[in-house]
Amino acid sequence: MAVDLRSDTVTRPTAAMRAAIANAEVGDDVYGEDPQVKALEERVAALLGLEAALFVPSGTMANQIALRAHTRPGDEVIISKDAHCWRHESGALAAVSGLQTQMLPGYTFTAAEVRAAFRAPDPYSAHTRVVAIENTHNMGGGICWDPPQLLEVTAAAHALGMATHLDGARIWNAAIAGKTTEAALASGFDSVSVCLSKGLGAPVGSVVAGQRDFIRACHRFRKMHGGGMRQAGVLAAAGLHALEHHRARLADDHANARALAEALAGAKHLAVGRVETNIVMIDLSRGTTAAVIAGAKAQGVLLGSAGPQRIRAVTHLDVDREGVLRAARVIGELAAAS
Repeated sequence: MAVDLRSDTVTRPTAAMRAAIANAEVGDDVYGEDPQVKALEERVAALLGLEAALFVPSGTMANQIALRAHTRPGDEVIISKDAHCWRHESGALAAVSGLQTQMLPGYTFTAAEVRAAFRAPDPYSAHTRVVAIENTHNMGGGICWDPPQLLEVTAAAHALGMATHLDGARIWNAAIAGKTTEAALASGFDSVSVCLSKGLGAPVGSVVAGQRDFIRACHRFRKMHGGGMRQAGVLAAAGLHALEHHRARLADDHANARALAEALAGAKHLAVGRVETNIVMIDLSRGTTAAVIAGAKAQGVLLGSAGPQRIRAVTHLDVDREGVLRAARVIGELAAAS
């Protein structure tokens, strides 16, 4: 059986989750009549300490409708290096919402950097309207923001009249790693997007949360973007099951990621980045990512690419300790032979 470390989105529903899907009570969510969707939205809002939430098909839609609701065409969004909403969402900020971005140099940044980047309204510049933060940071190797730094950044943004958005696709991992709550990490944000498939094992779906008036605006944009779903309770039931049964076990994924990194320590022609959650970045000093990925695939180990000489491996509920150690042996041998 293959060891699939390409992403934590490749998981398959567990037997218990499939039972929850099969037994879901459903209604037409476009009419606001699906009880499972309502329950999911209420649960996510409560977990994040926000007033309301909206179930959407994908994390990309969650981020994009939230940022659109905060802005007008021609506005600017401050983001981190290689932020998901810029790198992996098909240019939607510009194409769909008419927004431009100002990318700060690090995967995390400071309140001072926000103040320096802010551009006040004038006839010649884009108005800087939103600070968008990613926690954990996908391309940063699953690193977590320091909570006091988060509060300083959001306070600085609000003092300048900006809104704040948290791309919390893997906020569940950040909460487990930091031994804190999702609500604590969401404090200071006007909107938060969370993913139910990354890490938690649901087959599809994300949720955007915020104050009630804001979520009403997002609801309109969800419809405009084609995200209104009918009997969506079969999907929401999977999300509810994931929230209640798969959050605490993320600690196992973090432990397996550390085991992978430790097994690769000292291997020839590679270096492993800092591991905080379930993402392991492996930098090659010889050979190429493409060659290692191809060689590993031939041996039943599937890996992701994060650059010409950077491999990305992500642990999840479908990979156990034996699997990550097997992957480490394969990666180490291929890198040593390059």
